Amino acid sequence: MSARRRVVIVGSGGREHALAHVLGRTADVVVTPGNAGIAGSTDTPATELEADLFVIGPEQPLVDGLADELRAQGKRVFGPGADGARLEGSKAWMKALFERAGIPTARHATFGPGQEAEARAFLDTLAPPYVLKTDGLAAGKGVLVTDDRAEADAGVDAYLSGEAFGDAGTTLVIEEGLVGPELSVFAVCDGTTAVLCGAAQDHKRVGDGDSGPNTGGMGTYSPVPGVDDALLDDILHRCIVPTLDALRGEGIDYRGFLFCGLMLTADGPKVLEYNVRFGDPEAQVVLPRITSDLAALLASAADGALGDAPTFDDGAAVCVVAASEGYPASPRTGDVIEGLDEVATLDDVAVFCAGVRADGAGHLVTAGGRVLNVVGRGPDVPTARARAYDAIGHIRWPGMHHRSDIAASAG
Repeated sequence: MSARRRVVIVGSGGREHALAHVLGRTADVVVTPGNAGIAGSTDTPATELEADLFVIGPEQPLVDGLADELRAQGKRVFGPGADGARLEGSKAWMKALFERAGIPTARHATFGPGQEAEARAFLDTLAPPYVLKTDGLAAGKGVLVTDDRAEADAGVDAYLSGEAFGDAGTTLVIEEGLVGPELSVFAVCDGTTAVLCGAAQDHKRVGDGDSGPNTGGMGTYSPVPGVDDALLDDILHRCIVPTLDALRGEGIDYRGFLFCGLMLTADGPKVLEYNVRFGDPEAQVVLPRITSDLAALLASAADGALGDAPTFDDGAAVCVVAASEGYPASPRTGDVIEGLDEVATLDDVAVFCAGVRADGAGHLVTAGGRVLNVVGRGPDVPTARARAYDAIGHIRWPGMHHRSDIAASAG
């Protein structure tokens, strides 16, 4: 039997906890900086660690060039360099790449400071809903979708002035609102080829019935009923492969996850945007369903010699996010989390820790907006959903809130 790989995961949230959970089946895992709820966490920076494989979880270190820095040290890295990370770091650059590559997407235009009048003139050409997106990174919160033209006009002023998102928002992308169900599809890329790595349905709005502001994600489920292999293969060859080809044409060697956010319109799938890492909380429902060796797959992609596509079990997973009071605008922190010992006795349930820290008394306390990702597993989505909600019913802290309708329409 060959020796187990040593894998370093970079990040500190629920996605990284899920990665550690699945990669830990076949590898020895260290997570930096991790959090108090993730075993194997360390404060030692990735650049000072040694491992057989480095997997970078969040978008910010990818945009900042951590993958390039690690590769310059001779390390095997799964995650794109700063050049490829522009797909997520700049929506304007991403949309321009779509135009050059013929990727199906929404009609759009880009505006900068001082172009408020031009932005409103473009809004005049659109029917609601109006979609406004900050060009740069905004932790999943930089999108305004509204049917109210006055709110859209106010958004133009808030984005382009820097009031809404600072420098990340002073370049604004406005898109036509597409109609249809959204879908998240994931691929593993080795610079030349790509294989699919599952699909999920996300719930972005903070409240039940898709009400309230957008968040980083309040829950998700996988697989998605009605999404078959033929549709996923169409998305791979119509959207993901041409994107990878276009990146290579720009001299970009893209080795990492590619998260394709789509709208399934009457005219076929259209790409809303790409992320350059696995989704959060989508990773929490897709990765645990993998039955093959994830560490071997990511290592082969990092080497530019991608192996076979991953295999999945026949079951389902549903994730419900437990959030702090005030999330997403101003989450309260420092509350003691209770009930995790009770959840640990339940079958087919996992809790992935996101915004947590340890207090001086050895308790886990809230330390962010999205605190815990509670995942139920089962033979189908309804069963997995019931297990997730049963589990979250045992967890409590002052002001904790979650949506009650995650995956409710999935069967």
